[in-house]
Amino acid sequence: MSAESSLSLKRIAEAARVVDPVFLDSPQFVCEPLSDELGLRLLCKVDCLNPIRSFKGRGADFFAHTLGSHEGPLVAASAGNFGQGLAYACRRRGWPLILFAATTANPLKVARMRALGADVRMVGVDFDAAKLAARAFAKSTGMRFVEDGREPAIAEGAGTIGRELCAWPEPIDTVFVPIGNGALVNGVGRWFKANSPKTRVVGVVAAAAPSMRLSWLAGRRITTAGAESIADGIAVREPVDEALAEMARAVDDVVEVTEAELVDAVRQTFAALGLAVEPSGAASLAAAVKFRENLRGQLVAALFCGGNVTHAQFAAWQGG
Repeated sequence: MSAESSLSLKRIAEAARVVDPVFLDSPQFVCEPLSDELGLRLLCKVDCLNPIRSFKGRGADFFAHTLGSHEGPLVAASAGNFGQGLAYACRRRGWPLILFAATTANPLKVARMRALGADVRMVGVDFDAAKLAARAFAKSTGMRFVEDGREPAIAEGAGTIGRELCAWPEPIDTVFVPIGNGALVNGVGRWFKANSPKTRVVGVVAAAAPSMRLSWLAGRRITTAGAESIADGIAVREPVDEALAEMARAVDDVVEVTEAELVDAVRQTFAALGLAVEPSGAASLAAAVKFRENLRGQLVAALFCGGNVTHAQFAAWQGG
């Protein structure tokens, strides 16, 4: 890596010991139907079978652990999955939490954040607008603002996924990781770079929300005018500088998948695995399908990391 990482391997290992066990050691297996179809061996890491249906509980719970005792509400913004993870962690500790979400946020995710005890305030047309409002609110009240992608502990908690994948008995050639604010790809990438350096760590963004890829390629933050993707969990238009700095060390490539490719991946996931996932949770598979000709014969890991999808959305994506 080009410079010293801000993420600690020791803390990733600590997270594997202290994060709520409901989020750890998620299933991972080679899916034969998809492997046969793609001409590679697809190692599926299913990280949406937990109380919040996403991987976000790992990083949120470890972040809360690192705070120790805390007084006063935490403030954060979320498209829905990180908010659920943080709400779960705060409820576990009896801490109040104020979450800002866009007025267009997934209603299922909003309902679940509230059910987990968060005070959810819907402001702005998209996630980044909600985050701006959350930051301003925290500053005006003196409350602690928690930003996914900026806090190292959140990425370190997510890095436990990389630790579990690296325990697979064969070396993994390529791992595809969805990129939202960057905590997941950085945590996973950090562990792989130290423990399986020959593995290619490839981030995946939605072509309709390309800011993280554009910024990674340019080596500086590039903001887009919009992020209009059905993959709301990775629909970012304003990258976090700290996440981009870590990506320069942790990631080998970043690729784009289209909206149609995301929908196809949602369908393929249900057909082959029996899993109802959201588009951001199927982004890894979409990339594996798109680039399968370059992956022939490889052991390829794909993360299925989010399953918060409404019945209406899923029915539409399934074509009926």
